[in-house]
Amino acid sequence: MSPVLAGVLQLLALIAALALVYRPLGDYMACVYSSPKHLRAEKWIYRAIGADPATEMRWPAYLRGVLAFSVISVLFLYLLQRVQGGLPGSLGFASIDPDQAFNTAASFVSNTNWQSYYGEQAMGHVVQTGGLAVQNFLSAAVGMAVAVALVRGFARSRTGELGNFWSDLVRGTVRILLPISVIGAIILVACGAIQNFAGIHEVGQFMGGAQQWNGGAVASQEVIKELGTNGGGYFNANSAHPFENPNPVSNLFEIFLILLIPFAMTRTFGRMVGSLRQGYAILVAMVTIWLGFTALMMWTEFHHGGPAFDIAGGALEGKETRFGVAGSSIFGVATTLTSTGAVNAFLSSFTGYGGGIALLGMQLGEIAPGGVGSGLYGMLIMAVIAVFIAGLMVGRTPEYLGKKIGSRQIKFAASYILITPALVLCFTAVAMALPTPGNSMTNSGPHGFTEILYAYTSGANNNGSAFAGLNADTQWFNTTIGLAMLLGRFVPMVFVLALAGSLAEQSPVPKTAGTLRTEKPLFSGVLVGTILIVAGLTYFPALALGPLAEGLAS
Repeated sequence: MSPVLAGVLQLLALIAALALVYRPLGDYMACVYSSPKHLRAEKWIYRAIGADPATEMRWPAYLRGVLAFSVISVLFLYLLQRVQGGLPGSLGFASIDPDQAFNTAASFVSNTNWQSYYGEQAMGHVVQTGGLAVQNFLSAAVGMAVAVALVRGFARSRTGELGNFWSDLVRGTVRILLPISVIGAIILVACGAIQNFAGIHEVGQFMGGAQQWNGGAVASQEVIKELGTNGGGYFNANSAHPFENPNPVSNLFEIFLILLIPFAMTRTFGRMVGSLRQGYAILVAMVTIWLGFTALMMWTEFHHGGPAFDIAGGALEGKETRFGVAGSSIFGVATTLTSTGAVNAFLSSFTGYGGGIALLGMQLGEIAPGGVGSGLYGMLIMAVIAVFIAGLMVGRTPEYLGKKIGSRQIKFAASYILITPALVLCFTAVAMALPTPGNSMTNSGPHGFTEILYAYTSGANNNGSAFAGLNADTQWFNTTIGLAMLLGRFVPMVFVLALAGSLAEQSPVPKTAGTLRTEKPLFSGVLVGTILIVAGLTYFPALALGPLAEGLAS
């Protein structure tokens, strides 16, 4: 079987698996966030944190809940790292330095999971399981809660209430993320991923010295790493490490986990707004971009010129032979079109155009299908922009799901769109202008520029993947990327929740002959075009200096 055919079959199997669970999971999540009942375990949690799940919140109160919980999470994770040296199960590792502890705390709480450290050489069992793995659940649940709040903004009328943040947070964790993670961890263990609390042990000789590996609760952290679109690896090699991702079966399963909730949330959206066809329209736009990027990535990696590439069947440098070009390409697109950041290959070794595709996937806003929650609310923001543009074309007030899109709503949506590019381009420009940050680049020229552009794109978009080649464990990068992650996560949420509140206050607008049919394929096409144009106009100059210049020169 040719490598190309094997890749196509993997892609078809992945699509079939996602289609099989799309309907039941989407409907289940809609029931979870709409049910008036609370489980006994959830009631215990509400009592412990002093929250009343029955209290409805307007958007400022919902936002305060998001920010307060996230600030406490950052402080807890920071302090846990700073005292690691005195904790049991630290494996003899010292406490984490302040700048790296801040970067890591910001990273995991913001669902970015950017890592400027070697996991197997820095973090003990307590920090890994009690700190990082816990935040993998909670940061994902926060994103899902904000997405559901925006959906309620579209679904409700003549009220500013968006639900209860604490109830949404707990339900998303207890009823959705935990059950799937338990099943997924068992599957990963069956595939060969490790799950233990072993210490550091020698496994053989390597270049004249003893090679050492530490064990850990890897399978349980790996599953929520992918399911929650987090991405932080237990080991520095991330999902290229055989302890995390042993074989092609586990590789395909991990891709499935990455895409599972983001795609299924489109049906949750359709169910909650009372029109499944609206959810299908959003799904079509997501799938169109995802399949297009996957096809382009596989084409660039399989057909890069040169006799060495022809003999190998593609650009195999930096890729695991157990996954091949196809498995690495599909994984690379899935992880950069979502906010996952996990990698099973060395992205810096992808072809120039291949690296550019991964970079552009993040710059689209990670909305095809995006992160858990963040992908849906990012796509709905783009839908608001698309409706506004279509309304300008026909000369009538734009409407979406029975809500008028006026100047106030467009200001919120435009502010959301501008935040991330401003962070990426400004931080990149400053880093390139100063003499010290440039010393962290391994390469010069367009590839070196891409290393820094990719780092800030990954941080501000809450992706977390690394282009590699950049020494990011410096005070400058730990601090600035940490700030980019926090600002890129929580400032957009302000505008998402403000938009949700303004929509929930409106009265429904009746449909007329001139109402844009946003459940039709035509709107899906307009939405895809809007996304590509907005990202293209924003990032094209930077892309031209980096991956495009490198690709044209190769």
